[in-house]
Amino acid sequence: MFTGIITDVGSVTKLEQEGDLRARIQTGYDTSGIDMGASIASDGVCLTVVGLGDDWYEVQISAETAAKTNLGQHWAEGRRVNLERALKVGDELGGHIVSGHVDGVAEIIEMKDEGDSTRVTLRAPKELARFIAQKGSVALNGTSLTVNDVDGCNFGINFIPHTKEVTTWGDARVGDLVNLEIDTLARYVARLNEM
Repeated sequence: MFTGIITDVGSVTKLEQEGDLRARIQTGYDTSGIDMGASIASDGVCLTVVGLGDDWYEVQISAETAAKTNLGQHWAEGRRVNLERALKVGDELGGHIVSGHVDGVAEIIEMKDEGDSTRVTLRAPKELARFIAQKGSVALNGTSLTVNDVDGCNFGINFIPHTKEVTTWGDARVGDLVNLEIDTLARYVARLNEM
């Protein structure tokens, strides 16, 4: 489990296709405190650590994960990546409960500055749009965010300067595909309504 509060911005330094895609991510985390098999949310995707170095960790990305997220299409050497270590008992829950199980990708369709903040409009896949509610939560590339408005499949988010500085959101551009995880609560409420 994660909170959607990004604690490091890493960089993809190596990608190799070896059956599954294997990625090396340079990080500011103290890797001596990371166990093999640990979970790290990388751009919002819960990935298992399969290799460790002084300032990097490696993960394997299955074909399923590559197909359902932006990792297969958009990860390249040099790409900056939002990172979050898994929650420990007693950690502050600053964002919302995030599983790291990405539901699909949303596309940035508009960006405009409003004061010091940036309003970003995204288009969600139709099958996920029904789970996104005004003033609800979503995780986008692993970042816990509040939805400002919803119009059909489109929804709006505001990024304050701090968020743009400590995450990869300062690099965002119209046309980018971002990993979307809907709020777990919305998923369960929708399931109960189906019964």
